[in-house]
Amino acid sequence: MDVPDSIIIEQVSRSFDKRQVLHGINMRVRAGQIFGLLGPSGCGKTTLVRIIAGILPPTSGRVSVLGQIMPRLDIMARIGYMAQSDALYAALSAEENLLFFAALYGITGKVAKKRIREVMELVSLGGELKKTVAAYSGGMKRRLSLALALLASPPLLLLDEPTVGIDPLLRQDIWRELHKLADAGVAILVTTHVMDEAAKCHQLAMMRMGRLIAKGSVEQLVAASGQRDIEQAFIHYGGDEPCR
Repeated sequence: MDVPDSIIIEQVSRSFDKRQVLHGINMRVRAGQIFGLLGPSGCGKTTLVRIIAGILPPTSGRVSVLGQIMPRLDIMARIGYMAQSDALYAALSAEENLLFFAALYGITGKVAKKRIREVMELVSLGGELKKTVAAYSGGMKRRLSLALALLASPPLLLLDEPTVGIDPLLRQDIWRELHKLADAGVAILVTTHVMDEAAKCHQLAMMRMGRLIAKGSVEQLVAASGQRDIEQAFIHYGGDEPCR
């Protein structure tokens, strides 16, 4: 059975004033797949994710998400989006933040409470529900932002640098959960500049200076480059400046 494409990106470019930051991007992400965007800061990953999410329009080209041309408000409600900057209300508790966003998704009452407990346990914050967000560390805020993205059980997750500031052991737990979600049919697009995270993705698109420089599975990219690992493959495809 054919697996549907959750994201289709066709010849997408984006400019800000006279500066072009994306150049003719073509890409597909299937349901049940973790697709990584790998590249250094400033290469255009966040701009591309914001276009997919419907926050920014492309200057040219077309983006389809879950079978619909973006931007569309009804489709945006079916996307779990985690931005680089945490969109949290610092004066509220974690639980109050989650209840607020649950209400926006139409999740209320006992169903909301149950789902909030589930996502907070998933990101290892089950004991921190009553704490105000202002008292959270930076890593805890990232984990709460991930819980918010997962709250409505969306069929598509867009995660922009989701594990920045999170300790290595918890990063492993989060990646295990992401693979479980993918196994359940969720499409996941994740941006990263960390090589060990890139190696956990089913498919990768390598970016530099607003262009895709290579696409494929980790195994395909390493084999085609003739290199020993994904970091050396990235250097091979993109020049002599490694991602760190």
